[in-house]
Amino acid sequence: GKGVLRHIIGRIGQSGWMIILVTATEQLPHKEKWVEKLTERVPQVETIVHNVNGKRTNVILGPKNNILYGDGTITDHIKDLRFTLSPYSFFQVNPEQTTVLYDQALTYADLKGDETVIDAYCGTGTISLFLAHKAKHVIGIEIVEPAIINARENAKRNGYDNTEFIVADAAVEMPKLYKSGVRPDVIVFDPIRAGCKEEVLTSAAGMEPKRIVYVSCNPATMARDIEILTHYGYELQKVQPVDMFPMTAHVETVCLLSRKDK
Repeated sequence: GKGVLRHIIGRIGQSGWMIILVTATEQLPHKEKWVEKLTERVPQVETIVHNVNGKRTNVILGPKNNILYGDGTITDHIKDLRFTLSPYSFFQVNPEQTTVLYDQALTYADLKGDETVIDAYCGTGTISLFLAHKAKHVIGIEIVEPAIINARENAKRNGYDNTEFIVADAAVEMPKLYKSGVRPDVIVFDPIRAGCKEEVLTSAAGMEPKRIVYVSCNPATMARDIEILTHYGYELQKVQPVDMFPMTAHVETVCLLSRKDK
């Protein structure tokens, strides 16, 4: 095609709306008019971002952002925790059920206050901060750098100094942590629909955490990954589905695995 505008994305947070205009070219014609009309007709708009994605793939967002209005972020919350979100930030869209989901993950983690926890796909630090409330130290890993920047800001904003956030592919960082002697008490997985790469799972099993909490949006890849973990000495203890999208076939699931010899 020959058009310029590829997508218009709206994100709604507690503080207001974020509008993302995704174009195929570096230029957004009449950008001042876009800002004027959007803010006039939608007063809830807090920020407007122009995103450039010239690649012909099914990936919606490109690597470059130009902030047209506001500061490029919005704020949302889960329970008492407040989170800064950028265009690249993943954040669950059903806040009521997200609380149920994360509370269940925290229950399965069974933290007493002296544990080290790895959150291997931490995003903006949502689950990490739930864990940080009960853990001694939380290590979050995320490949998307803007999400890690948000995670560090979110930890500071919520008053947590017992977190460490690393920009890295979990498939690279988990073997590195294993080889360096890091031995967490609990590991949490909340991967994308494709699930975990085998290097992540084998490294996690080698660290011998007492418990692994697996949060998944895809039962098929979750079952595949759990089968691998059982091969390395873990046993599935509990499974709790959470209906994040009522009236659809989609389901989030929280699983608890523990070492067979513990």
